[in-house]
Amino acid sequence: MQSNYRLTTNILRGGIYVCLFALLIVTIVPIWLLLVNATRSTIEINQGIGILPSTHLLENYYILEGKGLYLWRGFFNSMTLAVSSTFLTVYFALLTSYGIVVYNFKGKQFFSNFIVILVLIPMQLSIIGFYQYMSKLGLTDNYASLILPTIANAGSVFFAKQYLESVVIRDLIDAGRVDGASELAIFHFIMLPIAMPGAVTMGIFAFIASWNNFFNPFILITSQEKYTLPMLVQTLRGDTYRTEFGSIYLGLAATIVPIIIIYVIFSKYIVSGIAMGSVKE
Repeated sequence: MQSNYRLTTNILRGGIYVCLFALLIVTIVPIWLLLVNATRSTIEINQGIGILPSTHLLENYYILEGKGLYLWRGFFNSMTLAVSSTFLTVYFALLTSYGIVVYNFKGKQFFSNFIVILVLIPMQLSIIGFYQYMSKLGLTDNYASLILPTIANAGSVFFAKQYLESVVIRDLIDAGRVDGASELAIFHFIMLPIAMPGAVTMGIFAFIASWNNFFNPFILITSQEKYTLPMLVQTLRGDTYRTEFGSIYLGLAATIVPIIIIYVIFSKYIVSGIAMGSVKE
């Protein structure tokens, strides 16, 4: 009986490994081919699929620059938006969720439910009113219209609330109060270190969302020198780059390389942050 159980377990485990390996191949191969094609010329790409990098990376870059697409400027613009938005999103989401979890006040349950409702409403439904509001404030064609609203990111507040409910140690908070620490000091020096895995997880998601965001900048930003990388990549669909396949692949590759680097560096926090946020005492 025990040998049959072990055999069944091993077969099931082997099947899981095969499925995971297949998913890994399906995920990695397109990304690898994209990076490889970014180093190949248009002639090489037309000749067929290649799995090894070529030597035309700088040539493709000079083609893009020569036709008015400045990758480094778009990279700097996207990085400015992503870093600023990530910091504001994570900090204020944790601060808001800390107030919801730790303090008792009238309307607390209603406020929590209202956050859930906001998570379910897509941004596209409110974009007209949002644009009019930014226009009245004089913030159109300004990065402030993309950065400041991230302070009120309902999705991040919801995640932070779920996470803090599982890691908050009220005895530490009470000890801080007894020692004379202010409420903000307790949040900064006690809760933030404890919530660091969740904060990093939120930061990764917020960074990727801001980095890949095309819709909002496309609506609010009009100056070409302020274009983000996704907006610049969109211009690759024009007739100017129709036959420059290597340059097109280079532009696409430039948008995913930072995301890959961020994920590789902080991937261990994603698992621990999500796992901790899904468990409550």
